[in-house]
This record gives sequence, structure tokens and C-alpha cells, in this order.
Amino acid sequence: MIRHVVVITWLPAATGEQKQRARDELGTLPPLMSGLRNYTLGTDIGVNAGNADLAIVADFDDTASYLAYRDHPAHVDIVSRFIAPIAVQRRAVQFEL
Repeated sequence: MIRHVVVITWLPAATGEQKQRARDELGTLPPLMSGLRNYTLGTDIGVNAGNADLAIVADFDDTASYLAYRDHPAHVDIVSRFIAPIAVQRRAVQFEL
């Protein structure tokens, strides 16, 4: 199994509406993906200064399932239209469980 973890930091100018729209759009992806076992989104609770703003954790059956998600047209569209315009930083890691 492959775990994909992403953390995103929003631009200071990003509005609450833009951030919520990005989350909502990401939430539409799970039913479209085969091989996706678990998909969790979470907004930082503000306990520690300097944290990222949003985390995504997704578990896939295998590398092929992860790559299908990464390259899926719906995912690519959501990233380009709703995340990239308001993100100052995006970091990710994939590892085997």
C-alpha cells in the first residue's frame, strides 16, 4: 500500500471562500478513483506557529493506483484551478506502508 501525504500553505491573500472551495473540490475525488482505500483532508488547528494550512492523506492499493490519481484529469483540473492559484507552498511525500 502507498500513502500519499500533502501539506499546503495558502497565500496570505487567499480568502476563506477560496480555501473552502479547494477543500470541497478535493473532496469530490474519492469516488472517481479506483485503488483508493482512504482519503482524509484536514485544516490545521493552529496549535503550532509555522505549520502548513491544509493536509491531505491518501492511501492507495499500489503505485499504479497512486499514479492514476496523480494524473487523473479531475485531480489535475482541481489542482490547477483551485489550489495552485492560492497556494504559496505545496510539499508531498509518498511511502510504502
